[in-house]
Amino acid sequence: MLREITSMLILFSMSSFGDAVCGESYTLRSPDNNISANVWLTSAGSPVYSVSYLGSTILKESKLGIARSDEDFSSGMTLDSASAVSQVSEKYTLLHGKRLACSYTGSKRIFFLKSAHSESMEIIFQVSNDGVAFRYYFPGKTDTTATIYSDATSFHFARSTKAFLQPCADARMGWSYASPSYEEYHKMDIPVGTPSPNQAGWVMPALFHSGNNWICITETAVDTNYCGSRLSQFSPDGEYSIQFPEPQECRDGEPVLPESTLPWYTPWRVIAIANNLGGLVESTLETDLANPAKYDVSSWPRPGIASWSWIILKDDSTVYDVQKRYIDFASEMHWRYCLIDALWDTQIGYEKIGRLAGYANTKNVKILLWYNSAGDWNTTPQTPRNKMLTHDSRCAEFQKLKNMGIGGIKVDFFGGDGQSMMKYYIDILKDAAKYDLAVNFHGCTFPRGWYRTYPNLVSMEAVRGEEYVTFGPYFADNQPSHCAMLPFTRNLFDPMDFTPVNFSGIPNINRRTTDGFEIALSVIFTSGIEHIAETPSGMRAQPDFVREYMSTLPETWDDVKFIDGYPGKFVALARRKGNVWYIAGINGENIERTITLNLPFAGSIKDAKIITDSNDAKHFVERSLSLSAPVELTIRPYGGFVIRTGTGL
Repeated sequence: MLREITSMLILFSMSSFGDAVCGESYTLRSPDNNISANVWLTSAGSPVYSVSYLGSTILKESKLGIARSDEDFSSGMTLDSASAVSQVSEKYTLLHGKRLACSYTGSKRIFFLKSAHSESMEIIFQVSNDGVAFRYYFPGKTDTTATIYSDATSFHFARSTKAFLQPCADARMGWSYASPSYEEYHKMDIPVGTPSPNQAGWVMPALFHSGNNWICITETAVDTNYCGSRLSQFSPDGEYSIQFPEPQECRDGEPVLPESTLPWYTPWRVIAIANNLGGLVESTLETDLANPAKYDVSSWPRPGIASWSWIILKDDSTVYDVQKRYIDFASEMHWRYCLIDALWDTQIGYEKIGRLAGYANTKNVKILLWYNSAGDWNTTPQTPRNKMLTHDSRCAEFQKLKNMGIGGIKVDFFGGDGQSMMKYYIDILKDAAKYDLAVNFHGCTFPRGWYRTYPNLVSMEAVRGEEYVTFGPYFADNQPSHCAMLPFTRNLFDPMDFTPVNFSGIPNINRRTTDGFEIALSVIFTSGIEHIAETPSGMRAQPDFVREYMSTLPETWDDVKFIDGYPGKFVALARRKGNVWYIAGINGENIERTITLNLPFAGSIKDAKIITDSNDAKHFVERSLSLSAPVELTIRPYGGFVIRTGTGL
C-alpha cells in the first residue's frame, strides 16, 4: 500500500483538533512514485497542500477549502481521519480526441474534515503518473439549497516560474456585449504574479514552466450544479486562486455562483505535470477524471470533416445555390458534413433547408445548422434566435431537424460561465442527444471534458480561430505564434473548433502563414468535426496530391506522440490512424527552423511522403521520404509540413 505519514512539528495539542494532530502531513504518491501530494492543516485549521515531482517542488504550500453560505470550510477545520490509500483504475473509449482508447490509474485518498460547527466536508485526492487532482464532497442529504460563495483553492508557484496565460474578457463587453468567449491571445513566458489585464482573470487550461517541468492547471467534471472557474486576476508571490464568474455571466435571474442541495460534488481541480511537453501533450488526464458518458449515442452520425462557406464568403453565402455547391464540395472531398451558418432561416427558409437536406443525403453528406443561443445576455442579431432557450422550444425544433434528416447543430453566442450557463449547455446536449443530433458550441466556454460525458458534443470554439484572420491584418500577423501556442493550452485536452486550412487566400488579407503551415493544421489541431476554411474553387486549384490528402484525412485519431516544440514558437507531433502515422509541424516564427524527426514509436518506417512548402514558399511540393533513421527537416518561416506513412503512398 502506497502510504507515507511524515510527522511534522505539532503546533497545537491533540485535544484542540479531535483525533488528528495539527501539522501532521499525509503524503499520497503516484503509482510510479514520481509525483507526491502532501496534505495537512495549518495552525488556524486551514487545509493546505503541496506538490512535488521527481524531488522538485511544483507547488508550494497552497490553499484548500470552500466558503459556503451556511458554513466556512476554509479555516477552523479539524481532520477526523484520512482513508487508507487505494488504487483506482479505469479504461474507457472516446468517440474522438487525441486518443480513442484511454486508461487511467491513480492512487486515491480521502480526507474527512469537520468545520467549526461540526459540518462535514471531504477532500478527495487522486495522484496518477501524469498529475494530481482533487475535489470537494459534501455528504449528507438536504432539501435546502446552499450556495458556494468562494473557493479558497490556490496554486502557489515559485517566483522563478514562467506562465503562458490567456486573459478572460470581462463580461458583456465588446461586439454586441457577447464576451466572454475565450477568444483572446495568450501572454507567453510571463513571470508568475503578472496581473491579468482584465478583472475576469485568466482562463484555463493555464500552462506553467518551472525549472525543467511543465504544469497545466485546468478543471473537469463541471456539472449543472456548478459554475465554470478561472484563475485570479492577481497572483501575489505567484499564488493563483480560483476565481468565479462575474455577476453578469448568467441567464436572467438565474444563478451565477454554485447552488445545490446535498450531497454535492464539486469539479475536479487538475494539475497535469511532466518533465517535458510531450508528457502533457500525450496525457488524457482531463477526460480520465470527467464523468462517464451519460447516454449512448451510437445512432447519431460519426465525427467527420465539414465544408463551410461562411468563413470566407460571410453572410451573403447563406443562400440556397451556394449551400448546394458546398454540399457538392463536401461530397467531392468525401467529407461527412456541410455547415450552413447564420440567417439560413430567413435567407433559405425551413422548406428549402429540407430540400437541401434531402439533396445532401443523396450525396452521403449531412447538414449542420447554426443557431443563436441568445436570450437577454447580449444583443447579437443573427437568426434563428432564442429557439434553444427552453426545453419545450428546443425539442420542438429538434423534432423538425430530425424529420428533415439534419445531422447536428452549431449553437453560438453564450453568456459566460455562471452556473445557469453551464446548465444551459448541458441541457442542450441532453435534449439534442434524444434526437440524434451532434452539437458544436461557439462563442462559448471551453469543454472541461464534457465530450466524454456527453458524447454528442463534437466540438466547442472557445478560441480566436481562423475566422479572425478574415477580420484584419492584426489577426493575420498574430496567427502563426497563436497556432503554435494552442496545442499546449486550449487544444491540449479538449476538441477545438478552430476551422483551419486555407490555401487559396482570404479576400483583402495578406495571410502570413504558408500553405504548408495551413495543411499541417489538419493534424496539429483536433476537433470532432473539423470545418475546413477553403472554398470549392480554391480546393480544385490545388495539386492532385493535396486534394487527395485532404479527401482522405482521418475523421478520428487512435493515438498521439509529441516530437518537438515550444509554446508559441513551433510544434511537431504525430497522430496515428490504424497503421498509418501522420506527422505534422508548424513554425510560428519568422525564421527558418530545423528539427529532427526521431520516431521510435512508429517502428521501422521505410515509406512516407511529405507535403511541404517549396523553397520560395509559393507553392506545395511533395516528395518521398524514409523515416527509418532520424531525419532533419527545415521549416520555412511561418511554414509547415505534413508527412503520411504507409506502403504504396
